[in-house]
Amino acid sequence: MLQELPTLTPGQYSLVFNMFSFTVATMTASFVFFVLARNNVAPKYRISMMVSALVVFIAGYHYFRITSSWEAAYALQNGMYQPTGELFNDAYRYVDWLLTVPLLTVELVLVMGLPKNERGPLAAKLGFLAALMIVLGYPGEVSENAALFGTRGLWGFLSTIPFVWILYILFTQLGDTIQRQSSRVSTLLGNARLLLLATWGFYPIAYMIPMAFPEAFPSNTPGTIVALQVGYTIADVLAKAGYGVLIYNIAKAKSEEEGFNVSEMVEPATASA
Repeated sequence: MLQELPTLTPGQYSLVFNMFSFTVATMTASFVFFVLARNNVAPKYRISMMVSALVVFIAGYHYFRITSSWEAAYALQNGMYQPTGELFNDAYRYVDWLLTVPLLTVELVLVMGLPKNERGPLAAKLGFLAALMIVLGYPGEVSENAALFGTRGLWGFLSTIPFVWILYILFTQLGDTIQRQSSRVSTLLGNARLLLLATWGFYPIAYMIPMAFPEAFPSNTPGTIVALQVGYTIADVLAKAGYGVLIYNIAKAKSEEEGFNVSEMVEPATASA
């Protein structure tokens, strides 16, 4: 989204900038970890680790672009950060979500170890619904009509349909599959579903705020800009890097149960062999 920006205090500007910087560092470190950690799980689960690495790589790139756009949009003048005239391009977020949100659902399907005839169609269905959710939400996000029964409300409602469908699949269709896992794996899978629900739940709340409180929360006030940018960033870190760590723990637990050696340390004799 291209936004007209308000004047910010040094503290407000730095908070957002530092959160962006933290996220770039987190996504970069997570990418390295997931790539290296794939050898700690059984071969059948390594694809899920590579998808995790791909998710954080995409997110890290887009947060780098968001950070650059934020820097260009402001300049310090007379002790305050004033808009430079360059519009802050927050549309990078939707590009990122369009690519990464479907992959997040695919990660969960891949790590479950479902038969091929179930895994492929289920991953395709969830990925399609996730992409559709993002595509349908974008027209409302960029619309100036924030009325509940206006453009934003219409596209928000349409975007909610695939979101609810995804939740239905995760908490009903996959419920039986999760229950068939060991207690340890079942708990981890349940936590992964809840983390998706908790982090994804922030986005519709932020989306609905302008509709529910059009006068109290105009989109270009300092408080709203800072709160949304920090909130989106925290949600992204948890939904991508944090979620990826959960996927790794699931893959590792299932690998252990299946007899695979998940030692994280390579012995010197083995390394030199």
